[in-house]
Amino acid sequence: MQVGVRREQRAGERRVAATPETVQQLRSLGLDVAVESGAGDEAGYGDAAFAEAGASIVTELTAESLDVLLHVRPLEPETAGRLRPGTITIGFASPGSELPGVGALATAGVTSFALELVPRISRAQSMDALSSQSLVSGYRAVLEAALRYPRFFPLYMTAAGTIPPARVLILGAGVAGLQAIGTAKRLGARVSANDIRAASADEVASMGGTFIHLDLDARTAEPSAEGSGGYARELGEDRATRQRAMLAPHVAAADVLITTAAIPGRAAPLLVTTDMVAGMRAGSVVVDLAAESGGNVEGVIAGRDLQVPVDGGSVTLVGLQDAASAMPSDASRLFAKNVANLLALMTTDGKVVPDFDDEVVAGACLTHGGSVRHAATAEALEALK
Repeated sequence: MQVGVRREQRAGERRVAATPETVQQLRSLGLDVAVESGAGDEAGYGDAAFAEAGASIVTELTAESLDVLLHVRPLEPETAGRLRPGTITIGFASPGSELPGVGALATAGVTSFALELVPRISRAQSMDALSSQSLVSGYRAVLEAALRYPRFFPLYMTAAGTIPPARVLILGAGVAGLQAIGTAKRLGARVSANDIRAASADEVASMGGTFIHLDLDARTAEPSAEGSGGYARELGEDRATRQRAMLAPHVAAADVLITTAAIPGRAAPLLVTTDMVAGMRAGSVVVDLAAESGGNVEGVIAGRDLQVPVDGGSVTLVGLQDAASAMPSDASRLFAKNVANLLALMTTDGKVVPDFDDEVVAGACLTHGGSVRHAATAEALEALK
């Protein structure tokens, strides 16, 4: 069967859905692999390396000849429409925000697997691209903050005086948040963090951070903040308002604020208001990792740095965009392995045949047989009609 690896089309995307290592893995399964010329250049994987691993290098993939298409970003409706019925695709699909593309996949009779939908179970950890890419993003967010912060992160004691460590606050203690905590600690900052899931306290402590406890569950009949798959549940408006009020003094005391809270398929929750940012000291930096899905910080714009006026200067508000793509080599290494492991699960004797009795395969499937299998996405598409 023919597996194609596309050259990503979206501006700013530097990752690739396969590496020479995963090409060898797929070849060992009995699959033929074709890679578009230049697909891995920006990630540091040249055509020669792919060819040496056993891939065919083609100027342009022919959609009609493919049995499987591997990609990073969601497919454009035009690309999906050119695929023949029964083609299998694996990559990010952003089903909550890319409904036209999902509709095109279903109309074309494509069997698509969205990596965002991979079940959060132990057996699927090696296929969990959300986690692998969040790790890269959390690391990058701290580096971006450090570059913009006009002071040192670590404590320095010199003959000219003592420089105190930067105080870094991380909101959201998922994979990205925990990686941000660890990176900021390694840079010498004093790190604190908060997450609405109480169980995150031990994880924050294990990374060297101080957990900020907010008694949001007091005097409320709302359900636990722990959602399915280990994700946080979106708070009710009253509870979210109380959360922001309790966070305000901690935000004001921070030199660097990094927000990482996201709910797959939904707009990012608002954690920090404009007034809270205005309460920070001049020179402080805010990095919003959720900017592409609406932002955790009020007024953030994905891909832009904004200066928020405060007494004595301004606070830099960074709407981080394409964070994982900013480190394309390792991000691609991890992503490609996630993709190859999912494809391997569906491959027997050189044939890719999805077993929908397998909970991982069934859970990750977005479209199949002309219909949308993911219930929430199907409902959203129906609402558009």
